[in-house]
Order: sequence, then structure tokens, then C-alpha cells
Amino acid sequence: MGGGVVVIPKGTFRSGSIFLKNGVELYLEEGAVLLGSNVIDDYPKRETRIEGHFEPWRMALVNAQQMDRVRIGGKGKLDGNGILFWAAFWQRRKENPRCTNLEVERPRLMFIDRCKDVRVEGISLVDSGFWNLHLYRCDGVVLEGLRITAPTSGHILGPSTDGIDIDSSRNVTVRKCFIAVNDDNIALKGSKGPLADKDTDSPPVENIVVEDCEFGDGNGVITCGSEATIVRNVRVRNCTVAGRTNLLTLKLRPDTPQHYSDIVIDGIKLSGTGRILQVAPWTQFFDLKGHPAPTRTVENITIRNVSGDYRTLGSLRGNPGDTLRNFTLENITLKLEDEKLALGVVKDVTITNVTVNGKAYVLPAATEK
Repeated sequence: MGGGVVVIPKGTFRSGSIFLKNGVELYLEEGAVLLGSNVIDDYPKRETRIEGHFEPWRMALVNAQQMDRVRIGGKGKLDGNGILFWAAFWQRRKENPRCTNLEVERPRLMFIDRCKDVRVEGISLVDSGFWNLHLYRCDGVVLEGLRITAPTSGHILGPSTDGIDIDSSRNVTVRKCFIAVNDDNIALKGSKGPLADKDTDSPPVENIVVEDCEFGDGNGVITCGSEATIVRNVRVRNCTVAGRTNLLTLKLRPDTPQHYSDIVIDGIKLSGTGRILQVAPWTQFFDLKGHPAPTRTVENITIRNVSGDYRTLGSLRGNPGDTLRNFTLENITLKLEDEKLALGVVKDVTITNVTVNGKAYVLPAATEK
């Protein structure tokens, strides 16, 4: 029948990609470190999901694919040993400032692919070469008590080190985690391009709960994009933010049909330096591929019960032709360095009991028509 538990004891063990088999759990004891090889060929190149599509690319350090039950846990550490991969990427970016994120091969730390009933608990993920924890087409996931970090200052930064990427997945809970990285803290992803809404490999991201978490640096506690089509029913509650990150980032790609809806952020304590909202056009690697430009809809977004110090309110605007509607801000008390909100064309914005720098907040006039 197979099955059982693979236990990594205290100590440091260097490895390339490992692939869990059905029925086999992975457990890292306290003091155990699974150290990723810094030789790229130790991560096999296979057809894999990456940045909203499939192509031959490097596999992760730990991989679970098409399993009905996944269990990964313990008090140990996955160490991506990413510094050489980061250095190679920054060198390429220096040579060609327009290079893509995938131009320099870098391994993810964990890839959970088309799995059901997933629990990843207790472990630390550090210094990933690329994304830390990537879920693709998973259903029924609990990520609890994880500590996910990558350098956000110092001699060399970790590029594309997203904390958790929830890609085309549903019924996912992220609980009691700490995430401080040099890219999106939690990214909700799907597909991209003018025909993205017809991509059967990218069903909606839906029914996502993030609760009782702590966030340091990043690009967004919650980020929809860069590859995303339908994202709906997202709840973020009872979290603290103490870093340089945005509370909510919605990337609106002018080359991709998108629908972001029913996102509620509730009960947040702030002591960081980011934006409350970063809802704005996103044109990285824009390509209509000869098709007419699609449009996007963002609706039913609520931010409530938020207090603390932050840098700015940020932006709330779309591309020409986009529909932004039904935004609610309520029970919010903030001390901000900059009170400005770059406001575009938005329908039905409700402001209730919002205080900024000791004064009742009044929504500004739109800066775009």
C-alpha cells in the first residue's frame, strides 16, 4: 500500500527537488534544515505551471502533485539558499532592464499542484530562489503557523520571492502565519492575456480566508495579479501589518479581462509604511496579441475596523473602460504621512466613521474623468 512519514531529523541536509508520493507525509523536526542546492540542474526541468501558463521550467525544492491528501509539517526549515539565483537575476536585469521574471531560471521552494485536502503547518520557509509556496488548482487547503521570509533590505534582495501564491485554487485558509518578503505577501493568481477568461487551466480563485496573521515587508498583504482573471469571496481578518507593504493591491492589466469581487478586509492593526489601497493599472509585459482590448470589473470591496500608522491611502483608479464600484471604508482610524488618495472613476464609495490624522475623512474629487 505504501505511505508513511519521511522524517528529517535535526541537522542540515542539502538537496535538489524532492517529490512526495501518495500517502507519504513530510515532517521536519525542530532544528532540521532541508537546504536547497544552489546548482540549478539539481531541479529538473519539467512542464509546469508558472506565471499563469505551462512551460518547461524548474521544479521546486519540495513538490506534491495530483494527491488527495498532503501533509507537510514540523518545526524545521526549508532553506532555498537563493542568493546565487538572485545574483544571476539581478545581473541579467542590469544587462537588460526589460528582462522577464522567467528569463533566469530559479526554483520555487514548494509547489503543490492539483491536490485536495492539503495541510502545511509549523515550518519555516526562507530565502527561496523564486516564489516560496505555490498552490495550483488545489481545493481544501490549510496553511497554518508558517514563517516565510526573504531579504527585503541589505546587500542583495530576493526578487520574485512571493510568500504564498494561490493560483486557480479554492477553499484555502491561511492562519497564524508570518510573511515578510521582497514581493507579494499573498498573491491570488490565475491567467493573463486577452483570452484569459477562456483559459480552462485557470478556474476562479475563490473562498480564501486569511486570519490571525502577521505581515512585514512585501508588495501587498493581498495582491490580485499579476496574472489573475476571476477572484472572488476573499476574507482577511484579525491581522497585523508592521512592514513596508500595501494592505490591498489590485493589479488591473489592460490586456486581460478581470473580475475581482467580494473582498473584505476586517480587523487590521497597522504600524507600517505602505498604502491602504493600490488599485491601479498594471502594464508589465503588456501584450494584446492582436486582440481587442478587454475591460475589467472590481466590485464589492470592503475595508473596515482598521487602525494605526501608515504612509498613505494610495490609489483607487482603473484603466479607461474599467468598472470600479461598491467600495466601502468604515470604522477606520489612521495616522498617515500623506492623506492623498489618487481617485479615478469609481461608483458608489461609502465612507463611514473614517478618521485620518484626527479629522473626519472626506472623499476627494476624482483626479480622472
